[in-house]
Amino acid sequence: MEYIAHSENNLNECHSLSKHLNETATLAKSFAFNESYEAIFYLTGLLHDLGKYQIPFQNYLKNGGVRGSVPHASWGSGYARCKGMLETSIVIDGHHKGIPDNSAWKGDTEPFKRNEVDGFENVLGSFVEDNGFHEGILKKDIMSEIPKTPSQREVFIRYLFSALTDSDWLSTEKHFDKDTSAMRGCAQLAIDDMTNKLEKAFSGKSKDGDINRMRNEARQQVLQKAGLSCGFYSLALPTGMGKTLTSMAWALKHAKMNHLKRIIIVLPFVNIIDQTAEVLKDIFGEEWILEHHSGFNEDEAGAEDNEERYSLLEQRKKLACENWNYPVILTTTVQFFESLFSNRPSRCRKIHNIAESVVIFDEVQTLPKEIILPTLQMLKDVQRVMRTSFLFCTATQPAFERRKGFDGIDAIYPLIDNPAEIYKETRRVKYSLLNNLEPINSSDLLRAVVHEATSTLVIFNTKKAALEFYESVKNSAQWENKYHLSTSMCPAHRKNIIKNVRADLKAGRKIIVSSTQLIEAGVDFDFPVVFRAMAPLESIIQSAGRCNRENKLGMSGGRVFLFKIVDGGMPDKTYAACASHAEEFLRTDIEQLHNHQSFNKYYAQVVQLYVDPDKYNINETRKAFNFKTVNDGYRIIRDATEGLYMYNYSNESRQLLHTLEYKEFLSKDDYRKMQPFIVPVYKYFIIQNGSMCKTMPQGFMVWYGNYDQQTGISVAPIDADKLIV
Repeated sequence: MEYIAHSENNLNECHSLSKHLNETATLAKSFAFNESYEAIFYLTGLLHDLGKYQIPFQNYLKNGGVRGSVPHASWGSGYARCKGMLETSIVIDGHHKGIPDNSAWKGDTEPFKRNEVDGFENVLGSFVEDNGFHEGILKKDIMSEIPKTPSQREVFIRYLFSALTDSDWLSTEKHFDKDTSAMRGCAQLAIDDMTNKLEKAFSGKSKDGDINRMRNEARQQVLQKAGLSCGFYSLALPTGMGKTLTSMAWALKHAKMNHLKRIIIVLPFVNIIDQTAEVLKDIFGEEWILEHHSGFNEDEAGAEDNEERYSLLEQRKKLACENWNYPVILTTTVQFFESLFSNRPSRCRKIHNIAESVVIFDEVQTLPKEIILPTLQMLKDVQRVMRTSFLFCTATQPAFERRKGFDGIDAIYPLIDNPAEIYKETRRVKYSLLNNLEPINSSDLLRAVVHEATSTLVIFNTKKAALEFYESVKNSAQWENKYHLSTSMCPAHRKNIIKNVRADLKAGRKIIVSSTQLIEAGVDFDFPVVFRAMAPLESIIQSAGRCNRENKLGMSGGRVFLFKIVDGGMPDKTYAACASHAEEFLRTDIEQLHNHQSFNKYYAQVVQLYVDPDKYNINETRKAFNFKTVNDGYRIIRDATEGLYMYNYSNESRQLLHTLEYKEFLSKDDYRKMQPFIVPVYKYFIIQNGSMCKTMPQGFMVWYGNYDQQTGISVAPIDADKLIV
């Protein structure tokens, strides 16, 4: 009997089961960077579809039937469990449905362990005969190199699962879609060529002035440490010191010295990805940089693309989003970590390509404190099991190191020798406490802002406060232009406002911007004066990075005023507690804001006093091998939200919707086009304003209500503040 793995393709060819198993096994083996892992990766691929040797499954493939009516994953999983290959067993059991919790895996495989499955010996015999398999290769030492500590073993299972699912999908794709399969693959990380291009970019930059001198000196320091072995590193430099390109220079050299395969840059916000990608593409070329974030909708079921519209490069990039087989990847914090903690095959495909990579985290202070311990534990395990290097890159380095009561990272090696001296020499602002931080009303704040008589950025903790202040100044003659920025505005709107603000600042126009904290990372404004509502210390320091950024006013020439406003509000209790601690911290000595070690000290204090750094018990859940529970419990963004498409933002948003509304399925490209016009809101907002929302047949929601061209989504906006993310 000829056993098949998949039904006929468009050439009327069936996919030989033996061919599929051996293709999958060979691919999986190639994804194991460590030779001692190769045998287990190969065997996992070979055994994963053992259950397809069932006669009922062969009949299902040849004659059709209800999808899932003849389960097959538990057969290979059960066999692996009986042979003591527990990691392989867990991985095979979940290769379609997702890695299960421990109890579910045991339930799936217990009948095989008890020898209670009818016909199992016949299925196994067919598998052995079809593949020339002999149990002699199941030697005990095949498992000897698998990590023994529970959390490292859990990461090994994730690594193995990723290798299997990607190999399985690639083999299946090769059968059903040879053209797409042939399109995959890209150039290896061209370290020498990219380094030369980066050096050329550096040589074209001005070397005049103290800031440029310090940038060059810092880069040389960093490069001297690139030859160190894989591990954890930090690049703590003040805002405006060129961290992006300096970290890239280090990553390229570090990859060369340690024979690493790719560079992954992890950023907290999509707008920063856009900016960083533009810079890197300009230096290295479009073909080297892959952007992957939520706009790609990797899990969208039924989405089909018209590939004829895309160039070969664009098609390869779209395919690379599935498994990160690309030299340089830019992605979001959400995409990176929720993939690492996921149990779902589509998200996990990329994990094996994190092995032997350099991962750069930008703005790491944005990681939620309530999940910081499981986040750091995962990174420690990945570093050890998958030989990956991590670089924490920020102006405000959190206290991630191990200490009493905090099981952090054992050693984080600093790439800068003299950070205190650099921070001192790059001091560009003077901090002041407005009204000694006694709460003031909005009129008093407005008078203080007017008194400065220059372009000013005012940053609030809530959309309500930012909007109320904007309403108080929008008709004033004190400024040439007045702007509002918040997440009530869709990305296209915010991008346009940011562009206008930069143009006004460059032209020397006197402007005012009332903004929420979205301005704090990745928006490179350069204001002479910044007012900041009292906030956690990281927010204060990041806000100050928007003041005198280019040092046009000389050292300490920028002015940053901290204030508390009556009924200003806070986003949540943790934010409020951290802001309160920052206030106590600064009242003792505001000059601490200029000490580069202050934030590290502050971070350790707030985690100890106000935050449970493993609030959702993720670490223990991981050790218990409850993969689905971990997937459900780990979230970078905790609150459930819904994206609303802004129909009335512009003619472009209206026209785009009209081209999509009658499509049966939306493609990934369609979702990317929609992304600039989507505002995330809490579900209660939709309940409250249901008459202005409509769910389209394809599943997304449209906001047909008003959209204000100055402030964004509009429906009693001040009252609705708590409903919009």
